[in-house]
Amino acid sequence: MTPEKPSADGEQTADGRASDAGPAVDYETVSVPVLVVGAGAAGARVAIGLAENGVEPLVIGKRDHGDAHTTWAAGGINASLGSLDPEDDWTIHAADTLDEGHFINDPKAVELTAKHMPDRIRELDDWGMPFDRTEDGKINQRYFGAQSFRRTCFVGDRTGEAMLDTLVDKAQSLGIPYRDNVMITRLLSDGDRVYGAAGYDMESGEFVLFESDHVVLAAGGSSALYNRHSSRDEENNGDGPALALDAGASLMDMEFVQFHPTGMVGDRYGEDWDGRLVTEAVRGEGGRLLNVDGERFMEEYSPDQMELDARDVVARAIAQELREGRGTENGGVYLDISHRDDEYIKSRLPRMYERFMDLGVDITEKPMEVAPTAHYSMGGVDIDFETGETGVDGLYAVGETVAGVHGANRLGGNSLAETVAIGALVGDHVAAQVTGDDRNGALPDGQRAIAEREFRSLRELEASDGDETPEQLLADLGDLLWEHAGILRTDESVSAGLEKLRNLRERTGNISVDGDRTSLSFELAVDLSFSLTVAEALLLGARKRDESRGAHYRADAPDVDPEWQRNILVDQGDTRLELTTRGVAEPSEEVSEAVDVGYELDYHHLE
Repeated sequence: MTPEKPSADGEQTADGRASDAGPAVDYETVSVPVLVVGAGAAGARVAIGLAENGVEPLVIGKRDHGDAHTTWAAGGINASLGSLDPEDDWTIHAADTLDEGHFINDPKAVELTAKHMPDRIRELDDWGMPFDRTEDGKINQRYFGAQSFRRTCFVGDRTGEAMLDTLVDKAQSLGIPYRDNVMITRLLSDGDRVYGAAGYDMESGEFVLFESDHVVLAAGGSSALYNRHSSRDEENNGDGPALALDAGASLMDMEFVQFHPTGMVGDRYGEDWDGRLVTEAVRGEGGRLLNVDGERFMEEYSPDQMELDARDVVARAIAQELREGRGTENGGVYLDISHRDDEYIKSRLPRMYERFMDLGVDITEKPMEVAPTAHYSMGGVDIDFETGETGVDGLYAVGETVAGVHGANRLGGNSLAETVAIGALVGDHVAAQVTGDDRNGALPDGQRAIAEREFRSLRELEASDGDETPEQLLADLGDLLWEHAGILRTDESVSAGLEKLRNLRERTGNISVDGDRTSLSFELAVDLSFSLTVAEALLLGARKRDESRGAHYRADAPDVDPEWQRNILVDQGDTRLELTTRGVAEPSEEVSEAVDVGYELDYHHLE
């Protein structure tokens, strides 16, 4: 890395040339062979692969090191180890994933993830991840929804936290440099290749230009666009997909947003807890869903798989119970695990037990109150999963920022799996692309000018003093999406949402930032631009896909249309977003055979 402090005296650029775009601006320059944007599990695993191949990346994150959104993934990580069900194998894992994704997944992405996961779990075990164990010392596995066997490895109900701790420890042992509290606001790209990134230090407010021939986006998804969501408010705002789209990459299947069936109900537990996740592990350990009349309503919607049917099925069932007046006065239903032994609950669900005890609810005795919440983005950047390549030379993406593994709906436990399975492949591939022919920091003049214009634009944003706060604009966007692109959609509702989005965009011209570049207000103002872009792509895709498939349910087109076994691609046109479609490839013969067998969970093992 080569830090540089350009002079601010006179109308000059950082290397002394006269600027043609306005007054000079101070910024730091950092040159690195590979820039990894995102410090969660996906970014960490890419960085480990790079370092093990002799390439030193720089990993940057928006939060303190180790405080990535991965820590919120609670229930587990999938791999066909066969600890409890020896008949399970990677082809069945792949078949379950394709079935849950309603067969618009990228088959190569699915097969790579399923095939590599047993080795990735053993690797994490070797690196010290404290997996729960069976009595004979094997890595324990639990049931998760819509899976044919007990395939989900876990560390109580804090699996993501334990996994990120393990990856961070491994990265630190390799001496991988990290930089905390930095937000990337623009990738430097001419549409054909990437040259680096521009952003700012969120603690000092200083602008930073990163020069790099290889940029890996691992910045998460966009579920926090909704007003009820299971993310922190300042995470998963769509920056990864929006940055890639602006740089010339394509997005795919943005209409598919997973609504987790069990988020906490804010009217019961307080606004700060509204939408926060109640892990699927509660249902995986035998939790039962009850309406206000005490009826176990999944007997009607899914008598075979019950509470462990696919997340979209369970979420719609809860939404229907609420719509028909069988919800609680707080707008939820009950999730009850109290029939299980007290010590079993405390050992298998320690975080859930402690959280609810802090809120005055003993889940060993009383049910939790839950309702659906926006949880995960199946859509994202379109990539080649063996390489992470986006189609823009030097730009790669991985993790929830990308689309392909999950199709129309995600299996619980597959998100953490994707981060390490694909992250390892991408790290190895990118390392092989780093050669002595790279520019070594020689940024083209036009790209430096783009970076400086970005810094001036951010400086202008900081000085905004209109009447609209970014907090209110983001809240209104969240309400808009929940109303017009939520669990139940129609062409009419989505079209109305697009019209409201246009009005919301107009309001951003009157934005007010309360504080300098180190303030939360400024951060949210930056997020707003990303979020509006992703929201438009989501709404356009939801209007175009006039069928129901997985998490995308159109009440005016409630059936799956075989003609729609296609992906929707989104590209940045000259004046607007442009949508095209692409057919889906066929899975391999061995995975097709597993699909044809039709393996299925016997839920009643839990009864």
